Amino acid sequence: MATLELNADNFQQTINNNANLIIDFWAPWCAPCRGFAPTFEAASEKQPGIVFAKVNTEEQQEIAAAFNIRSIPTLMVFRDQIIIYSEAGALPAKALDQLIEQAMALDMDKVRAEIAGQEGCN
Repeated sequence: MATLELNADNFQQTINNNANLIIDFWAPWCAPCRGFAPTFEAASEKQPGIVFAKVNTEEQQEIAAAFNIRSIPTLMVFRDQIIIYSEAGALPAKALDQLIEQAMALDMDKVRAEIAGQEGCN
């Protein structure tokens, strides 16, 4: 599956309509971003049950600002509209595969319970 380009028009809808979403925040001038792009694309081909998307931080500055993106590439993983991973830096293919495996293995009921517990403490 090809990666989806996200923008202000489709960003929220993409998050809301997909249980498993991985977003690569990148910019055309960023050498590590360009180096990571084939790895990200290859992972998207191996994982048909996950939507892989990209946000060009140069063109979509409001989205990047909303997620406090300070370094690129930044990878963000959503499960059931919850950010479960957000980290700057390009990953080698094996590390990306491991991250995806761990993210998909998470018990989202436990994650929601943890979030509810944290919100109760505030």
